Amino acid sequence: MVDFSNKAVDFATLKKRAYNQRWAEIPEGVIPLTAADSDFPCAPEIVDAIVEYSKKGYFNYIPNLGMPEFRQSISRALKTRKNEEIDPDLILPIDSAARAMSVISKAFIKPGDEAIVCDPVDYLFKTNMEAAGAKIILFPTKIVDGKIDFSDLESYITPKTKMFGLCNPHNPLGMCYPKEDLDHILSLSEKYGFYIMNDEIWSDIIYPDSEFTSIYALGAERNKNTLSVFGFSKSFSIAGLRSGCVYCTDPDNFEQIVTASEVRSTVGGISSLSQIAGMACLDKCYYWVDAFREHIQKNRDYALERLRAIPGVTCHTPQATFVLFPDISAYGMKAEELTAYLEKEYKVRIVPGGDRFFGPGSEGHVRICMATSHEILAEGLNRVEEGLKTLWAKKQDQSV
Repeated sequence: MVDFSNKAVDFATLKKRAYNQRWAEIPEGVIPLTAADSDFPCAPEIVDAIVEYSKKGYFNYIPNLGMPEFRQSISRALKTRKNEEIDPDLILPIDSAARAMSVISKAFIKPGDEAIVCDPVDYLFKTNMEAAGAKIILFPTKIVDGKIDFSDLESYITPKTKMFGLCNPHNPLGMCYPKEDLDHILSLSEKYGFYIMNDEIWSDIIYPDSEFTSIYALGAERNKNTLSVFGFSKSFSIAGLRSGCVYCTDPDNFEQIVTASEVRSTVGGISSLSQIAGMACLDKCYYWVDAFREHIQKNRDYALERLRAIPGVTCHTPQATFVLFPDISAYGMKAEELTAYLEKEYKVRIVPGGDRFFGPGSEGHVRICMATSHEILAEGLNRVEEGLKTLWAKKQDQSV
């Protein structure tokens, strides 16, 4: 039995170590329901594996393309968990999924190219593609009939389109893609020749009332120009170890990825301890992931009920991830203004929508992380509710 109660949350350690808008960098007394990182310690097998490896006291150079056994572990897990047939020789361990996105961008994008980025979506798509020289073309991402509507995606493609960013499951909308939509996207890639940056970092956090389908379900040959990203931070709570990978099905494309990563010169690469941790994750710790997902589902259902009872708030049900993305546009405030108010007056920090994190199409929304205990989530939502109800009452008074 894995403990995800409030007793399992080590606040003293979190306040020293949990950065990126979490406990270590917020004012005392503020509850952070912010960056997508867990408040729980990782599975003990991960700690044990790092300690055992370290006992010898040797931390020598490792193979440039990663430990062979780690690449094999990744390949097995991709097959077992997602039915993806990926050759271990076409998997490159790397220091985080974020780094993998940067490497893909550098490998395949040249200045003057165009890249289609969903709006909203995690900002790392835009920043990495833009840094490689791409002109970003924003594709409005809207939920229609319970799924993201890609019916007019083709109209955003030009002769300069080099890449499309696929976030599956989608962050922050929490949506999975049905096979027919993946087929549509892949057919456009085949027709126009652009690459697909396929981010699957959330693919382990799928709720039982939903189903994850990988784009690789459409066949390895069709996915020649699909370049995939995976990491262990969301599933296994090891963000600080910066363990991830990038993979594909085409050897020539893989060689371009390796060249862009600079691993052969030792400028780039992933640490031995991060790979040891990654192997422990994949080989021993999916029991922890599955228990964590059950806990998050309870948090999701509870949070949705709470949020939907607040006047002026609407929120769709996410199919995946451990974040919610409620619509607060009825309050008539910029998301950053509203979140600043909640932090200052009610001591709870949440992530604002808007161009900074998710794109201009996310304005009027906020993102709430649920990867914490029920008690912390409940208290955070109490503060959100109190703050929003006060705002709503003022808004009603002003309209009279």
